[in-house]
Amino acid sequence: MLFKRMETGAASISDAVYLEVITTLHGTTMPNILAAACLAMVGAITTYETGDAVTATLTVIGIAVAIVRLFEIVAFRRRLVHPPQPGRAEAARWERRYIAGTVATALVLGVFAARSIVLGDALCCVMAIGIGFGFGAGVVARLALRPVAALLDLVAIAAPAAIVTFMQPDLRHVGLGLLILMYVGASFEMVRLSFNASISQITLKRQFEQLARIDPMTGLSNRSVLAADLPPLLADGMVAVHTLDLDLFKEANDRFGHPVGDALLKQVAGRLRAIAATGDLVIRMGGDEFVLVQRAAEDAEAAAHRIVQSIGAPYEVEGQVIELGVSVGVAVAPDDGRTAEALLARSDKALYRAKQERGGYVLARDLRTPGANAAGQPVAKGIAA
Repeated sequence: MLFKRMETGAASISDAVYLEVITTLHGTTMPNILAAACLAMVGAITTYETGDAVTATLTVIGIAVAIVRLFEIVAFRRRLVHPPQPGRAEAARWERRYIAGTVATALVLGVFAARSIVLGDALCCVMAIGIGFGFGAGVVARLALRPVAALLDLVAIAAPAAIVTFMQPDLRHVGLGLLILMYVGASFEMVRLSFNASISQITLKRQFEQLARIDPMTGLSNRSVLAADLPPLLADGMVAVHTLDLDLFKEANDRFGHPVGDALLKQVAGRLRAIAATGDLVIRMGGDEFVLVQRAAEDAEAAAHRIVQSIGAPYEVEGQVIELGVSVGVAVAPDDGRTAEALLARSDKALYRAKQERGGYVLARDLRTPGANAAGQPVAKGIAA
């Protein structure tokens, strides 16, 4: 196998890494512009010196392909601005269009160089082959992340010129053909090495980014995820934010020690995961504070009741049976706030009322009713040793 992970295999890299690869391909228009400018210049000179209509036609085709590719790159960049981000299937379509454009460019340059060799003008031939070699160097740099596409480009550049040179009977043309083939072989080896190194770097980057979003003790998401992911959820419609605070955690931590406290936090995290539905966010804010962001906001009060019942059930750690109470503040968008900041502020106020009521849950909407006592099911206090 030529590659550790053939990039044509859909499972070789994650969707996020794959989209980053495709974004990188569309990251610059300068190589395309330079290739078109060089082709236009050399094509004009060669046509002027030789009067060859084929060269003029190839020049026009090459410029047209470059213009189409520029529009394609701009269209992809505009697509990235509008959420949601492209999925893997859509990204694959963009990749196919990009590869089709770059192979077409490579083929035009390859045929252009071959035609220059046939015409026999030494300086024009050198310029034409130079454009091909320069484009090939760019392929090694840009398309290392898509090695099969890079191979297609290199073959498209080199094959026409190599065929023409080997058709000539003299040693000089044969030598030139061999040099072209050796250049392609060396370039492809560089693509192979660059591909393996680049994919490893991108994967590591993604892993570090993911680790930065995880609370190391509980394995839940950390507060940075709340800041990044809550606003998009709000844009989708109703969302309920449950802000939790363990009522007797400090007492348990002081009495049984930090290892037991850590174990309790992990069990709390596990129970919250069990309550959360697919697509919900379960976040440890720090200490004994947690947040559950619920997408099915119409079930907010029932979910709050489940949280109180589940988190308030006894825990067993190292032979000790420990009871923790929990206070929960619940805010529901859009009634309690249309922004992440407003929603969190409302849920915090509801949490404060719940703590005053000695546990249970409080709905933020009930705080807007004068004199209302919105505490939910109270949690029995105490720690059983």
